[in-house]
Amino acid sequence: MLYLIELLESVRDFIATGGDVLYVVAAALFLMWILMIERYWYVTSVFPKVMKQIITDWDARKDTTSWYAHKIRDAWISQASDKLSERMLLIKTLVAMCPLIGLLGTVTGMITVFEIMAVQGTGNPRLMAGGISMATIPTMAGMVAALSGVFFSTRLEAKVKISKEKLVDSLPHH
Repeated sequence: MLYLIELLESVRDFIATGGDVLYVVAAALFLMWILMIERYWYVTSVFPKVMKQIITDWDARKDTTSWYAHKIRDAWISQASDKLSERMLLIKTLVAMCPLIGLLGTVTGMITVFEIMAVQGTGNPRLMAGGISMATIPTMAGMVAALSGVFFSTRLEAKVKISKEKLVDSLPHH
């Protein structure tokens, strides 16, 4: 329990050091990971059942060679592909937004530093260093959030692509 309290205090201190923009970075990171976990669950648990049902339906058809049969096959593949690709664009967008949100924190932090310098003058280097440190923390947090998202979203995208290819390969095109 003491460990959790210390962890919460560390997080609170980090956010206090970096500013309120870190809440936005954290929210984007949380949403991104929720979406990636949901997509991973769909690709590994739900889609194999969907694919099995499509293959069963295709094998049950008497006509698999006509133009109409090929269009039905293409429609089933397209619908399954759309379901597989759902929310992937949103995940990529969140990954790309994390560093930009961090940069926003840096810009607002630097504006604060310049305001303090305008009021108190430039004679206090320790005050300036603390302000610049506070301004760079959101960029670091945004970059770390984006790096975690880039790695896993790329792997997830590869899994989606492989699943699509397996479905296409599983439906014979006579």
